[in-house]
Amino acid sequence: MRIIVLSDSHGDVSNVNRILLSQSKAEVVLFCGDGEDDIEAAKLNFPEKMFVSVRGNCDWGKKTPITEFFTAEGKKIMITHGHKYNVKFDYSEVIQAARDNGCDILVFGHTHSAFTDYDDGLYIMNPGSAHGYFSSYGIIDITSRGVVTNIFNLR
Repeated sequence: MRIIVLSDSHGDVSNVNRILLSQSKAEVVLFCGDGEDDIEAAKLNFPEKMFVSVRGNCDWGKKTPITEFFTAEGKKIMITHGHKYNVKFDYSEVIQAARDNGCDILVFGHTHSAFTDYDDGLYIMNPGSAHGYFSSYGIIDITSRGVVTNIFNLR
């Protein structure tokens, strides 16, 4: 299964659409907040994809949860924006939350800095920001052979 991970689109619907078009085989889109209206628009353009979204610190008035859990191919994924876990200062709080919830994969945004790592059984990804010229996004491939994470620049 291929999963697109997006965050922090901040009104850049064009980039969201370009990313989703570039990954036509992806079945699932995980959105880590700050652009919930952009994802609502994308849902209309890509009805064949499943979307799981969380609310970011700039998604004022939205009812979307701050943290969500999703299971794909037997792997439990924690999706959050990260502001409630202070990710701009340190990743330890959000990593501990993922571990406490028995997750295999953690995805979050907020920092606008793309990052991927594997730490003692936990895959960690921040796709960066889907907004602007230097936009980026993440891909998670889950197969019977394991998990692979990658960051891509949209340029």
